[in-house]
Amino acid sequence: MRALKSLGLLVLPVVLLFGCSSTPEQPAAVKAPEVTKPKPEAPATTKPDAGAGTGSATAIDTSKEKADASADKSTGPGNLKNTVYFDFDRFDIKPEFREAVLAHAAYLTKNPSATVKIEGHCDERGTREYNIALGDRRATAVRQLLKLQGVSDKQIATISFGEERPVALGHDEDSWWQNRRAVFAYR
Repeated sequence: MRALKSLGLLVLPVVLLFGCSSTPEQPAAVKAPEVTKPKPEAPATTKPDAGAGTGSATAIDTSKEKADASADKSTGPGNLKNTVYFDFDRFDIKPEFREAVLAHAAYLTKNPSATVKIEGHCDERGTREYNIALGDRRATAVRQLLKLQGVSDKQIATISFGEERPVALGHDEDSWWQNRRAVFAYR
């Protein structure tokens, strides 16, 4: 009987977490800003469309500062893009990032001793619990695509940081789109 109660206490948070997977409504006052020209000291970036959840993210070349701040301590292939960006409240891999994930899969299949940790991240909107779950779904989506390409399950680890490790600290769409990501961190 005691073991059954312990099992129930372990299963209950998981059920509650996945049972509360409805999309949080975005307040009407939070609007994405129009696309602006990048600052002269930073390389050009392409941002997703202004509509939350409907815009498509594109490949991004960030400055060295932002790349260092992203907590990627990659010892793997230096010439591959190590970040996949997502739309608001989404975890599907956009077509423009599929090629980068496939390149990582090719590297991992050619180097069976290489291991990678996929880090899932979110912007600050939503509860911590919801963002941890969303970050996990983002990391898992990348993991599944790698596995479909023949990468061994033993080579891939996933972790979700939710909203806890932002790259951009602002409270606007310009910052949020940079924080909705999955990062390849080679070990």
